Amino acid sequence: MSFKNKHITVFEHQSVKLNQVIDGIEFNSTMLKALQSYYGDNGVPYFTLIHNGVKFNEYVGVIQVGKTIIEVLPKADNSQKGADEKRKWRDILIDMLFAAGFFEIHAPSISSLKVRHNSILDLYFEIFIKEVEYLLHNGLAKQYRKKEGNVSALKGNIQFGKHIQQNIIHQERFYVRYTTYDVEHELHFIIFKTIKLLKQINTNNQLHSRIGALLLHFPEMPDIKVNETTFQKISFNRKTQTYKNAIEISKLLLLQYHPDVRNGTNNVLALMVDMNRLWEQFVFVSLRKHKSMLTTITAQASKYFWKPETGYRSKIKSDIVVNKNTDNCIVLDTKWKNLNGYNPTSDDLRQMYVYHEYFSATRVALVYPGTVTSKLTGIFLDPMTSKELDKECSVLFLAVEPKIRVWQENIYDTLNNWLKMKKPAQ
Repeated sequence: MSFKNKHITVFEHQSVKLNQVIDGIEFNSTMLKALQSYYGDNGVPYFTLIHNGVKFNEYVGVIQVGKTIIEVLPKADNSQKGADEKRKWRDILIDMLFAAGFFEIHAPSISSLKVRHNSILDLYFEIFIKEVEYLLHNGLAKQYRKKEGNVSALKGNIQFGKHIQQNIIHQERFYVRYTTYDVEHELHFIIFKTIKLLKQINTNNQLHSRIGALLLHFPEMPDIKVNETTFQKISFNRKTQTYKNAIEISKLLLLQYHPDVRNGTNNVLALMVDMNRLWEQFVFVSLRKHKSMLTTITAQASKYFWKPETGYRSKIKSDIVVNKNTDNCIVLDTKWKNLNGYNPTSDDLRQMYVYHEYFSATRVALVYPGTVTSKLTGIFLDPMTSKELDKECSVLFLAVEPKIRVWQENIYDTLNNWLKMKKPAQ
């Protein structure tokens, strides 16, 4: 079986208009209507609706409409948006997702996933397939479950009401409730449902045969309805810990899949990541990976800053807090945006001023991606006299590197060198 794979690649904040041709594919009215329907009355964070089109936001990943894949890639420079740039940023995004811990793979031979994928969606699919192949190879976990029915041998507890009702003629049978130990449990229900979904929506020929093999070798399970509560109730133990990543991807696929209930041809699947959140996690992991023993690095540290007469107190939350020794606190706030030579926004700078106060920080900095590594040092001013305060706020630009390990080392070196710098003389 072959698929006619329609694949459009755009960048964050890019607009796509009706009848526009991208990568040889026309953005037609059918695709626009499907996205408009998916957007609904409440909207989605991934894109906004414009006149006869959509404008993508700071989320990256993939949206599949029917058999058409719309891939949204990050971009931190003003270079041309050609095929080479798309390949470059696709590889960077994939490496960032792995480095930031968005994929914790249990299956061996991870390097085999680093072959070039047509889209981020293929990456999600292949990771799931590889995880399930790994589970099958090592043997599916069994669990105890309650079961009842007619059996030929007495075991468990006989259910007298149903036994009399169903076996008044067949006295050689027993209607009982008993405990069995097998592979028929909720984890496998979810995985089997996901495999069937992949069979339906996959557009990659290379993955088609592997999905078919999974359906052939995975035991058939009853169909279940899943929602957020289904996954919240799941707990993993020593035997099922290796299921965690497959279940996480199942959660993404099953909960983010929106079937077209009218004609079934324009189903929508959205697997999108907030680029600001990914950049924050990537910088945090890069710093933590190379930190010294005398430094502690904390993500999403929070402080209470307001208390109403009744109700809950409000918190202020910073992206990254670095504590060198005990009396040297530095707060970093990551922003995935291109300043294009302008200063940070007033809102961003006001936020950093508050961090100075509430975290008793010695220094704070806004951290952006850039084409070259550079820094801009600034000082907050007294609101009454406009004189310089003893409150430094720097702006740091971290050059994007195509090799992820080099990039992470450069991030640490740049920030560590800035941390070692003396504060400007007052």
